[in-house]
This record gives sequence, structure tokens and C-alpha cells, in this order.
Amino acid sequence: MSEWSRRNLLIAAGAVTASNAKAARTDERKKPTLCLFSKPLPFLGYTDLGKVLHQIGIPGVDLTTRPRGHVLPENVEQDLPKAHAELNAQGLEISMITTGLTSIQDPAARPTLYTAARLGIPFFKLGYYRYPKDVSHLEDVLAKVKTEVEGLAGLAQHAGIRGGFHNHSGMYVGAAMWDHWWLMRDVDPQWMGFYFDPMHATIEGGYGGWKIGFLRLAHNLKMVSIKDFYWERRNGVWKRRVCPLGEGMVPLAEFFPLLAATGFDGPITLHMEYEIDGPTESARRDNVLAAIEKDYRYLAKLYAGAFA
Repeated sequence: MSEWSRRNLLIAAGAVTASNAKAARTDERKKPTLCLFSKPLPFLGYTDLGKVLHQIGIPGVDLTTRPRGHVLPENVEQDLPKAHAELNAQGLEISMITTGLTSIQDPAARPTLYTAARLGIPFFKLGYYRYPKDVSHLEDVLAKVKTEVEGLAGLAQHAGIRGGFHNHSGMYVGAAMWDHWWLMRDVDPQWMGFYFDPMHATIEGGYGGWKIGFLRLAHNLKMVSIKDFYWERRNGVWKRRVCPLGEGMVPLAEFFPLLAATGFDGPITLHMEYEIDGPTESARRDNVLAAIEKDYRYLAKLYAGAFA
């Protein structure tokens, strides 16, 4: 082999190695972050919350930053940095915050989004918009919500944080997932997108509706919420019962490969929203932590199978 050929072969081999290394880094970047929604642990302060999640092995937290949350909106400029520092000290990142924000007119909107962005928190969940009992003017309701969402998207862009609109079942705007597409059609997708919840999507469309909705929104997913449920008849009425992961009707084993195929790399947040009892308050709290750990192990297996 000539020196020229040998030299070009080495250059080509180096290029392939660099390309493979870059691809490996890209694949690594695309893996989502697993985190826990902090709502079921109101009895833990920031340091103890970090210690508990670190012990379980959960790398991130979806921190409630809303009324009755871990961070109260009126104290967000002081308390969110404190929470961030104490959680980081325990090896935890704040992967996202859950807010109650529905308008830029909310006094908490600017301090919440600017403080979170300054701390490097990448995502926030919006609050909820409800349909009125009189649903004869749905287009008027949607037009008003669209204006509010566009305002929040503009504020998010200016602050440097991305928002997600949650598909909550029931009389909520967004329960029907085509609402989302309509609301977001004029919004810069870099700054506002969808917070997809397969449980609520299954409640509203248990056969194929959840999948149609997911595929309709998959181009702009920001965050994903994971929980499970089943229908049960109580006092003659069919009602949902939120339950541990894997014990309900949500097609999680089907959902996760679909999610991975989109290239999603945002937070996947575990919600534990079913009732936990105990003979004493201390025992109940221990049982809550045990339930979270059990659900997280189930979630981690689904995650590993889809994102390996």
C-alpha cells in the first residue's frame, strides 16, 4: 500500500471513529431523564426530599412550584434557588417544575419563569383551563385559552424556559387532544409544546384514541407523565381508580417503544397519586415511600427496554 493510500485510510478510519463517537454522544443526549413528581411527599423538606430520592435511585425531581406545593408562588424568588441548591447537594436535578400558571397576568408568572430559567431548570408545566358547564360556546373558550397560552409562550421564550400543556381528562381544555394542536398552531414550538400523559389519554380514548392523540402531538413533546388506572364500579357509577404501575389499563408496554421512536429526550416524570394507608402517620409515610420505590423500579424497566 502506498503512503498516500495508507494516510487516507487512517484519515477515513479516524473520521469513522469520530463519527461513531459523535453518534454515541448524540444517543446519550437523547435519553430522557427520569424524575419524580414531588406532590405525594409534602412532608419532606428539600434536603430530605433529595436524600430519599437519591436513596431510591431517582435522578431528578418534578418540583411542585404552585399553591400548596413545595415552593409557593409568592416565595419563588427566594425558595426555588434554595430548593435547587439543597437538591443539587444531594445529587438531584430539578428536571422540571409543575406550576399553576395560566396567564402572564398572574403575579407569579414572571418571577417563576425567570427564576427557574436562571437556575437552568429547562421545563415548566402550565396550570389548567376548564371548560364551563355550559359547553355551547367551546370556540370562545378555546380562543381565550389560545391567547393565554400564546402569552405564556412569549414570556417563556424571553425567560429561556420551555413550557408543556398537559392533557388532563375530564372537563379540561386539552382532554380532547385535538385541542392541543389547535391551541399551539401559532406558537413557536421551541418554547411551548405538549406534556403527554398516557393515563389521561387512555381515560379519554382507551382503545385507539390515546395512540392517535400521541402520534398527533409527538412532533413537539416536551415532557411525559407516567401513572396507571383502571375503571371500577362504585355506588353504581363507573369511576377511575388510580393504581400502582402495571396493575391498571394504561398500555405502558406499548407506549414506551412509541415514545423512544420519536427521539424524545425530555423529562419522564413518575406520578404516585393513589391512596396509601397506614396505622399511624409515620407508617403511612413509610408506605408512600415504599410504593414510590416499587413504581420506580417498574418504570425503570420500561425505560431500559425502550431506551437501551
